[in-house]
Amino acid sequence: MSSSLRNAVKRKTHKERSQLSHRKKLGLLEKKSDYVKRARDYHKKEDAIKKLQEKAALRNPDEFHFAMQSSKTKDGVHVVETAEANKYTQDQLQLMRTQDVGYVNLKAQAEARKIEKMKANLHQIRSKKQNKHTVFVDDEDELKSFNPSEHFDTPETLLRRSYNRPRSEQVEGNRALSSREKLDARLQAKMAKRKKLAAYRELKQRMQRHKKLTAVRDRLSLKKDLAGKGSKRKIRLYNEDTGNVQIVYKWKKERKR
Repeated sequence: MSSSLRNAVKRKTHKERSQLSHRKKLGLLEKKSDYVKRARDYHKKEDAIKKLQEKAALRNPDEFHFAMQSSKTKDGVHVVETAEANKYTQDQLQLMRTQDVGYVNLKAQAEARKIEKMKANLHQIRSKKQNKHTVFVDDEDELKSFNPSEHFDTPETLLRRSYNRPRSEQVEGNRALSSREKLDARLQAKMAKRKKLAAYRELKQRMQRHKKLTAVRDRLSLKKDLAGKGSKRKIRLYNEDTGNVQIVYKWKKERKR
């Protein structure tokens, strides 16, 4: 049988053997590829231990190098003390903390200015203001015959508006608008409403960011003050309303020279 014909004949598919049912608790059945990986890892660790044992047996007891002065063993483990903790002096660390506080404070102030500008543009008013429009007349007869709709030249249904109060001729003109113009007007109103909602969403996010920046600034400022000179005392204040404990630091009064 030729090789090409031998390859065309369908052969038996050998399936991979799985773990026996009564040995399921032992996990997956280990194959040869798994055993090879496990054996290589084991021999690699074994060779490393042998090399370390050989170095320890052949080491020179009189050997010295300058790194020994800054290293030690703790519970049989070699510990090397780095000089990173003493890299900067106390004055330099204090200066860096001051710069961090200044940077965060600068960002918080910039965010506050943006928030105030957005509030002014959005006309965000907490409480509704009662607007008054006083009209002066000459006598009692004119007062009795006074008609606000004719005086302001606007329909009676729109008199209570404090803004965007059209005149009567504008209302009549709007009624004569075509369907296309009405559709454009509705689309413009919808776009304006969408932009307004997006602006309020951005304002909310900026207010949350300003709150977080203020909290970070206060925390950094407290750390800077705690690292400074002067004796201080830690006081825990219990808030009965919220049930939380607030930590306050109190510094001893010192006479400034």
